[in-house]
Amino acid sequence: MIVNQWVPAAHHGDAVGDNARAIRSVLRRQGHQSDIFALSIDDALTGSVRPWSDRDARQGDVTILHFAMPSPMTAAFATLPGTRVLCYHNVTPPAFFAPFDAGLAGLTARGRAELTTLVGRVDVALGVSDYNRRELEDFGFDHTGVLPLLIDTTRLTSAPPVPALERMLQDGLVNILFVGRLAPNKKIEDHIRLAEQYKRYVDVYYRFIFVGRCDAVPRYYDAIRGLVAEYRMLSDRFWFPGPASNAELAAYYRNAHAYVSLSEHEGFCVPLVEAMSMDVPVLAYGAAAVPETLGGAGVCFTPKDLEFAAELLGAL
Repeated sequence: MIVNQWVPAAHHGDAVGDNARAIRSVLRRQGHQSDIFALSIDDALTGSVRPWSDRDARQGDVTILHFAMPSPMTAAFATLPGTRVLCYHNVTPPAFFAPFDAGLAGLTARGRAELTTLVGRVDVALGVSDYNRRELEDFGFDHTGVLPLLIDTTRLTSAPPVPALERMLQDGLVNILFVGRLAPNKKIEDHIRLAEQYKRYVDVYYRFIFVGRCDAVPRYYDAIRGLVAEYRMLSDRFWFPGPASNAELAAYYRNAHAYVSLSEHEGFCVPLVEAMSMDVPVLAYGAAAVPETLGGAGVCFTPKDLEFAAELLGAL
C-alpha cells in the first residue's frame, strides 16, 4: 500500500515534520511505500522530503494531511481519489497574536476557517491529543480519533555532553527552563512575573532560560524584554539563547532544576515529554492539552496564581 503524507512546511526540529518522519519510519517498517511531500523544505531535509509538485504526491492509496496552517494543500487534499486522513496539530487562536502581529492573527484566522472546508470531505479526522479531537468535533467533523505524536527522546537521552555550556549552567544558580518558540500563547510574560514572585518569596539565586526562536513575533519579544526592565531585574538572570542543537538542548535539560510551562494554548506540548524523559520536574499551568500530555505526572495547577506557582516551584 502507498501511504503518503503532506506537510505544508518541512522544517528540521519542528514537531509536525519530526512526527511525519517518525510515522513514515513506522509505515516503512510495516512494508508500506511511504513518502513525505512538502511545499517548502529546509536544506537539511533535501532528499528526505520530496516536493509537493512531484506527481507521486497524488498517487497514494492513503494520504495523511498534517494540518497546522493554511496552504494550497488543503483544497487539493479534498479532491484526492484515495483515502483521506486529516491529522490536526492545532492552530493557535488569532486572539493571542492580535495585539502584536496583525499578519499572524490573520494567518491563524484563515487557518481555522480553512480547516472547516474539509468537514465532510475526509475519511477520518485525527487530533494529536483528545483536546484537538474535541476541537475537530466542534468544527463539525465526524469519525474522529487521536493519533498522539511520536517523539524521539533518544536524541536527548543519548546526546553527548557540551562541557563549555554545562560549566556555565553549573554556577550555583537554580536553572528554570522553557523550550519552544517565544509566541504570545506561551505567555512568556507570565514567566517574568513568576520570576518576580520567586525572587521575592522563595530564592534570589535563580536563572530563567528560554530555548527557542525569539524572532517569531518580534514585538512580543520586545515586550518581554521590556517587562524584565520594568521589574528592574538582573538581565543576566534571563537567557534567550535561541534555537539549540540536540546536544545543546540535552545539556539545558540535564542542568535544569525544573521545567515550567505557563502556556494558555497547546495542542500537545512536546517539551513536557522531553523534560520528563530527562528526569526534569515539571510545573505546568493546566490549560488546553497540557494536563492530558502530562498524564498525571508533573505538577499541574489551576487557576493561574503566580504567587502560589512560585511556592510550588520552590518546593520542586
